[in-house]
Parts: sequence; C-alpha cells; structure tokens
Amino acid sequence: MTSAVAVTGVGAVTPLGVGAAVLTARLKAGESGLGPGEGRCTEFDEGEHLGRRERRRNARFAQFALVAAEEALRQAGWSAGLPYPAEEIGCVIGTGLGGVPEAGAAASGSPLTVPLMMPNSAAVAVSTRHGLRGESFAVSGACAAGAQAIGHGLRAVRSGAARAMVVGGAEAALLPLVRDSFAAAGALSPTGRCLPFDEERDGFVMGEGAGVLVLERVEDALARGAGILGLVLGYGASSDAHHLTAPAPDGAMAALAVRRALADAGTDPAGLHYVNAHGTGTRLNDEAELRSLRLALGAERAAALPLSSTKAATGHLFGAGGAVEAIVTLDAVRTGWAPPTLGLSRPDPALEPADHLRTARELAPPGGARTTGLSNSLGFGGHNAVLVLGAP
Repeated sequence: MTSAVAVTGVGAVTPLGVGAAVLTARLKAGESGLGPGEGRCTEFDEGEHLGRRERRRNARFAQFALVAAEEALRQAGWSAGLPYPAEEIGCVIGTGLGGVPEAGAAASGSPLTVPLMMPNSAAVAVSTRHGLRGESFAVSGACAAGAQAIGHGLRAVRSGAARAMVVGGAEAALLPLVRDSFAAAGALSPTGRCLPFDEERDGFVMGEGAGVLVLERVEDALARGAGILGLVLGYGASSDAHHLTAPAPDGAMAALAVRRALADAGTDPAGLHYVNAHGTGTRLNDEAELRSLRLALGAERAAALPLSSTKAATGHLFGAGGAVEAIVTLDAVRTGWAPPTLGLSRPDPALEPADHLRTARELAPPGGARTTGLSNSLGFGGHNAVLVLGAP
C-alpha cells in the first residue's frame, strides 16, 4: 500500500455551527443547518474570532478559513509553536469563487479590493497568521477544490516536498448575482429544499463555510505524541472534458477517479465501508454519480455500501464542500457511525439499488478490519476528485 498520511487536526465553519465536532454531532443527530432556501453560517460571528485588522483585510471566505484553521492547528497541538521548520510546512486552501462575489459587490474600489478578491487570499491569510513558509496557493476546481487541496497535501507529504500540510477549502458566495445565475442554469432548487437521491429532488441549495485539515507523516505524528484522527489513504482525480456545468451522464471519468483513489490507497471495493457522496440533489448529478459508483465498484458492491450525502443538511458548499465532507467521512470511519441523507423519504427508483442512510448508522467492518470511507467531489467543469479515508 502507498504510504498513508495522518490527519492530526480538523476545523470547520458550516451552516450547522462553528467547529468540526458541532458539524459531525448535528449531522448524525439528523439536524439541518438550512434556513429559507440557503445554508448560511448564522452562528459565525467574525468579531468573536478575528481582530479588526483581520476582519477588514479578509473576505468572508478567508475569515471562515482562518477560524477553521485555528481550530485544526489547535487540535493538532501546534498552538505552542510549529512542530517542524516553517519552510517545510505548506498550505493549500481550495475555493470556487474566492472573494470575487464579495469584493465585486462593493460600490467602489479600494486598496483592498484586489486582495479581497484573490482566490489565494485564504491560503495567504492562514500562512501569514501561523508563519507557514512552505509552498502556499489556492486550487480552484469548482466544487472539487477542497478535495483537490487535500489530494495535493497528501502527495506533498508523501513525496517529502513538505513535512506537513495545512489544507482545505472555503467558500462564501451567498449573493443575489450568484444565486440568480445558478437558478437561470436550472441547478438551484426552486422549492428551497435539498433532497439528494429523492424522487422529488429538484436541485441544490447554496451554502457557505470552510473545512481545514492538518496532514503529517504518521511517523512524525507518533514521534511527537500527537493524536491521529484518521488517515488519508488515497486520492484519485480525472476530468470529464464534457460540459462547462453538466456532469458526463455515463459517469465513466468519475468512475476512473474512484478507481484511481482505490489503487492509490492500495485497496479495492471490498475494503470500503461507507460512501460520502457528492449528492447535490440535481437530477443529472445524482444519476451520473451513482452510475459512476456502479462502474467503479461493481453493481453488487455499490448497492451494498452505506451511502449518504450531507449536502441535505449543509447545502452545497462549493469549493469548501470536499474538505468539509472529508472531515465528515473521517469522523464516520473513526467513530464507526455514518450520518444520514437528511429528508430522504422516497429514494428515486431510477437510482436503485442503493443502501441509502436515512438515519445515522453504525459501520461494522467484518473481521475487525480498518473502517474505510470514500469521499466523492464532482465539480462544475467536470473536475472529479475522490479521497479514500481510513480510521486511525
């Protein structure tokens, strides 16, 4: 098996609240963070977490990233100082739109307009606050960006290009222009409900938030006595090369990303115990995704794997989604309990057979095997990014 990388800290800001533990506990309790037609981080008060200068110099998406990163680094035990030379620690924060919506809504320009808009500004803010002097940048594969950032972090730590990586995704685009654009494209739910895999699904609901993870070599984490929350075992990616927004209906390239992730993890479909699906609640996405899982895993194994989409409770977090959902998947494999697809009452017969989770369920691998999960992220433009995550 290709070497795994340890996750020693996680942090999140989502419509379910501030904190990764809040996120996972409320998901498994079947609670929703969605308000009328959107998933806004109403419990996030930037004044509680950030000084005046940081608030003024960072767009909302970067503020989310700062708070999520602070939580992740504190959990990793980095609060008293960096455990490795600063130049050996990198930072990658994915985003779809960055601060463009926020800065673009300003009535006039200022010296901060361009810095606020830059998609790399979240990575800059996190690196600057914590003195991380390795390579830092943003990836922007739309809704796959958060997962892509984790994939890059995995490769950097494995290869020795970095001793540790602070990675994740952040997004804050709940503005009329963005909402109207998605609605005009027919992707947004006109009823304001997010019902992945349900017969009555009619589109996604926009959300916002951030998820950040600290990645280190397993041996380094153990040597310094750090708690290991889970493992990033494998990463696979591909491109549909099909359409600017719609997924390729045959699911072939998304299936390739799954197969690549499994091969990178040194496992096979029998070694999986849970799938956290991209599951947006649009007709095309749900159909293409389940088709891709059958292609990659085999129809029988795909039908038997517990499957859920947490977007039903958080909304679609775009560039933050892959990172937040990786945190959810890590919690599921570590605790042995997977969250449900909230509100799923009538699974679409056209998508069957599938083992949909309608309530939280215990995961029980046979023979005491390591619990392992798949986290799917499929971005606008055909970006497919898949992570295989394991219990510590």
